[in-house]
Amino acid sequence: MFTKAISIAVFSLIAVLINTALLVSAIPKISTLGAKFFTEDGDQFYIKGRFHHILDIFGVAYQLISLDPLTDKDQCERDAKQMKDLGANAIRVYHVDPTADHTDCMSAFEDAGIYLFVDLDTFTTQISQDTPSWNDTSLSAFSAVLDEFIKYDNTAAVFVGNEVLTFGNQSDAAPYVKAAIRDVKGYRDSKGYRKIPVGYSAADIPELRPVLQNYLACGKKEAESADFFSLNVYEWCGESGYDQSGYAMLQKNASDYNIPLFVSETGCRVPKPRLFDDQAAILGDKMSDTWSGTIVYEWIAEENDYGLISYGPKVDPEKVTAALDGFPRSGTPTPVAPDYSNLKKHWATLSPSGVKSSDYTASKKPPACPTATVSGWMVDGDVPLPSLGQVLDRATEVAPTPKTTATASGSAATASASGKGAATGGKEIASMGAGLVGVMLGFIVWL
Repeated sequence: MFTKAISIAVFSLIAVLINTALLVSAIPKISTLGAKFFTEDGDQFYIKGRFHHILDIFGVAYQLISLDPLTDKDQCERDAKQMKDLGANAIRVYHVDPTADHTDCMSAFEDAGIYLFVDLDTFTTQISQDTPSWNDTSLSAFSAVLDEFIKYDNTAAVFVGNEVLTFGNQSDAAPYVKAAIRDVKGYRDSKGYRKIPVGYSAADIPELRPVLQNYLACGKKEAESADFFSLNVYEWCGESGYDQSGYAMLQKNASDYNIPLFVSETGCRVPKPRLFDDQAAILGDKMSDTWSGTIVYEWIAEENDYGLISYGPKVDPEKVTAALDGFPRSGTPTPVAPDYSNLKKHWATLSPSGVKSSDYTASKKPPACPTATVSGWMVDGDVPLPSLGQVLDRATEVAPTPKTTATASGSAATASASGKGAATGGKEIASMGAGLVGVMLGFIVWL
């Protein structure tokens, strides 16, 4: 009896120790508070990418194939190992198959300390600025992706769209993006899911800056506003600088922003080599108090020439169909020189200090909703959002009377784009492989 009691006690102790070890090793989930990301441990989270007791996280775009790169266990393990060497601890994936099993890949990235930022849309369900609509089909598709990836603690956040708006004269599509945010957040809450952040990734278009970022965060109803905003920025190219590149204006436009903000794509490919000098600004003293990190485009080498690694020499796609445009989509990741090492050197030296959630007060208020402008912004204030199933009919819509200038809040009211190196909507967008919208690596720091 005594021996049996001891055995039970020992077994119970072992079980407790195992459970404790699992809890300790589990990756902390991410949420938002005010203008910052935090882990559930109370540490601030920066998308940046190197490991530290504070947890620095750098990000990389990761889309090996057009549909879903997160289903090949062996490839994910190889890439996760190499990304850890680079210093990344976040990836962005643009298209996934919600019916596939992602357990092995998500586990491989979690074991490497890597988080996922995932887009909910696909080529067939994305919101279009040409014919804006928001319907049950798209919401169901978005919800299916959320259902699949909410299961993984290292899913950091989700996007409802990527560069939907690229022209001011089609900015009347913006309410459809905001309607998607509203309904995805509503679905999330109705299912009792954790408050995984729901946001948007914008093209860096001068005529839409900063009105779009303000519009997605404005209004009296938090349920209709984005949880975060991110920007695809290709301004700091070659040997540029903080003012010359336009980054000073990006910072000025964002200084009073009330929700987390980060760079969801960056990394000019011209001129060569890629220097990634903008990382020191985003993750350094100039911007890290406002911006929550950066994601670099992109992981693999393909026709668009943004790759940080290669899986081998180009082949004949007619003979090797898995290579798509002739560039292998699997294999041993080999760093592209000197781009890979240039980025790695930057990330190894950058570690934003951040703040603990217990010491942080979310004091910034939502910006004023922008009014219509002669320069192209077409949404006049806090207009009612489209209902589910609504389609924009530009032939019958009455355009708002434009004001002379946009109404913005805080420092964004006077900031303007430098124009130097600014993206124009073709970004380096046009050069993206049709079947591959890169997987990005990110770097995030916890304090």
